[in-house]
Amino acid sequence: MEVYCQAFSFLLALGHGARRLHVSAAYRAKAQVSMSRFEPSSFVNYEKFQSNVDIVRKRLNRPLTLSEKIVYGHLDDPHNQEIDRGRTYLRLRPDRVAMQDATAQMAMLQFISSGLPRVAVPSTIHCDHLIEAQVGGVKDLARAKEVNEEVYNFLSSAGAKYGVGFWKPGSGIIHQIILENYAYPGVMLIGTDSHTPNGGGLGAICIGVGGADAVDVMAGIPWELKCPKVIGVKLTGTLSGWTSPKDVILKVAGILTVKGGTGAIVEYHGPGVDSISCTGMATICNMGAEIGATTSVFPYNHRMRTYLEKTGRGEIAALADEYSGLLVPDEGCEYDQVIELNLDELKPHINGPFTPDLAHPVSEVGAVAEKNGWPLEVKVGLIGSCTNSSYEDMGRAASVAKQALDKGLKCKAQFTVTPGSEQIRATIERDGYSKILGDVGGVVMANACGPCIGQWDRRDVKKGEKNTIVTSFNRNFTARNDANPATHAFVTSPEIVTAMAIAGTLNFNPETDYLTAPNGEKFKLEPPNGDELPAKDFDPGQDTYQHPPPDGLSVRVDVSPQSNRLQLLEPFDKWSGDDLEDLNVLIKVKGKCTTDHISAAGPWLKFRGHLDNISNNMLIGAVNSENDGINKIKNHLTGEYGGVPDVARHYKASGVSWVVVGDDNYGEGSSREHAALEPRHLGGRAIIVKSFARIHETNLKKQGVLPLTFNNPSDYDKIRPDDKISIKGLKTFAPGKPLSAVVKHSDGSEETLQLNHSFNETQIEWFKAGSALNRMKELQH
Repeated sequence: MEVYCQAFSFLLALGHGARRLHVSAAYRAKAQVSMSRFEPSSFVNYEKFQSNVDIVRKRLNRPLTLSEKIVYGHLDDPHNQEIDRGRTYLRLRPDRVAMQDATAQMAMLQFISSGLPRVAVPSTIHCDHLIEAQVGGVKDLARAKEVNEEVYNFLSSAGAKYGVGFWKPGSGIIHQIILENYAYPGVMLIGTDSHTPNGGGLGAICIGVGGADAVDVMAGIPWELKCPKVIGVKLTGTLSGWTSPKDVILKVAGILTVKGGTGAIVEYHGPGVDSISCTGMATICNMGAEIGATTSVFPYNHRMRTYLEKTGRGEIAALADEYSGLLVPDEGCEYDQVIELNLDELKPHINGPFTPDLAHPVSEVGAVAEKNGWPLEVKVGLIGSCTNSSYEDMGRAASVAKQALDKGLKCKAQFTVTPGSEQIRATIERDGYSKILGDVGGVVMANACGPCIGQWDRRDVKKGEKNTIVTSFNRNFTARNDANPATHAFVTSPEIVTAMAIAGTLNFNPETDYLTAPNGEKFKLEPPNGDELPAKDFDPGQDTYQHPPPDGLSVRVDVSPQSNRLQLLEPFDKWSGDDLEDLNVLIKVKGKCTTDHISAAGPWLKFRGHLDNISNNMLIGAVNSENDGINKIKNHLTGEYGGVPDVARHYKASGVSWVVVGDDNYGEGSSREHAALEPRHLGGRAIIVKSFARIHETNLKKQGVLPLTFNNPSDYDKIRPDDKISIKGLKTFAPGKPLSAVVKHSDGSEETLQLNHSFNETQIEWFKAGSALNRMKELQH
């Protein structure tokens, strides 16, 4: 498979001390793929990496954590960068960019608007989000290619014109493709998807961002990140039996909650690490997005070396061995918080429903469900996704399924299997896992995200019908998988999903409970087993990669003005220079408000390249504090109630700007910048909340919206739906200097509230220019 290996984006030419690497000729021949899939050479410059780390370590005069080494090793100016965990903003030079098709549309539209001729760092687009799961992989993929032809053509041609690699539909899920091809120990990669941290399983710092951040990196501009705190998770003991890598992050999510990792990198360390496979480590890092972490990472070890060798990157493994001291934490380094987990004592877990941090041991979830009135019958079990679709995952699930088949049992529940990549699909088909999973009742879906992100044409229950599903996915927000708010979704390991699909009930603990065969024999499932990696090496399957031409100047990228799926962007208006006066409260949101609530996925994915059309889903899932209604707010110009986007459009047409008021951890979840673009497009000026999720706060800043937090969280209770809010202090807007809100109530009373912000000087310039993209264009002139 293609390998781009760069420790630093500015080493595109062979620099002093750089190591020249070539992709294994044997692997190329074995893969039987087009030579156009490979770079002629790749560079790993661990010497430069080491030099930067040495500079920073000497400046700070202390041992460094692994994540600090990789992050600080990518500083634009290691000699002069101010470094203070949790406070200062770092200017970084990531090595590469990856974008999935739903977010790549807006990212590429923004890059086109920048006027730049070609990306400055290796970048790729991955077609994984737009394939709807209906009947099975082959037919679903064919349908997706037809339905999304316009979008795929746009992404393919834009990639060719601007130097971006294009992984065609059917290639697999972005994070698995990155693990198989692009991640390696010490690399820094940013991706326009919140589960980009999956690459931490290979000792990489991989961070989820919005499209505007990706544009910065593709434009060759230093990328800003608030210096992360570091949470250490010390692992002791050894994984065994029914306990899997997924259980590590399910347990950690229960400890830290959905916002406990905000502003921090989670760094796993300790003797227990070596009992986890490379892909198992990726699973743990992947779901770190569910605790709000900037990213997660594991130290380099022999499990990573073996995975690199099996995926044709033995040369990188050899270099990583040589620089292994650089790829593990310094002895005596200090963490901001430490959690200790003994893997000998860790039991299988299942989290949910409706939130990924509601943790239960599998042995207890049945009783908890009965107590809470959650449906015990498992209607559907779903395995796969970017979190759990490795060869090992599929092998362990198949070992459970085979035991049932040998006793004459099949799944009581519906059962779906989503391979993470074409390579995994081809390999598990060759090795018989697909047949076992199919024989037990499974349907193999396309190599794509599918039901995990709401791309699921589910027909076995009606909307509003209370039911339970069990998945090996990462998120289980209300209505996320199937658009049914009454679906109780639980997240666990693939082997537990398989066992529960066979048993047909949530009240089944495979460690202790018995199944009954058709002949009446009672039997217990043995703990699952599965090879970490295929003995016969991977089968790469079909070649699905399109390499960009050396010069894309002649390539045309067409966007029809009549298209309802793609729309070229118009610049947002600049700041007027005055305070924002008498803003309407569009909606005061009650409780959890994720990016799914702000900009729903599922059927709305088809509009991700058309800002005006996608804006019709803005906040339609948020709960209105005034009436506990969804998508029902009062239009204070007419006195009538309407949908949130409709009222926003009416305000905008009437020249009335507005704010949204929200609760804790506002914008939790996906990296989708549409949740920031839509409010800006429809006339929003500020989002005022108790606290923000990291990516969403940055996305709002990038689009010229003010993300502000109540200095006193209880001030949230003082805001009434019919208030007018003026935001004061913008003429002297400065880092660390609070703004204020003058709140005018309808009874004539007023009060002034302090609003905090986290803007730095560069970000204030984005606000004044109207957006980060506007500011980029200003600096070009």
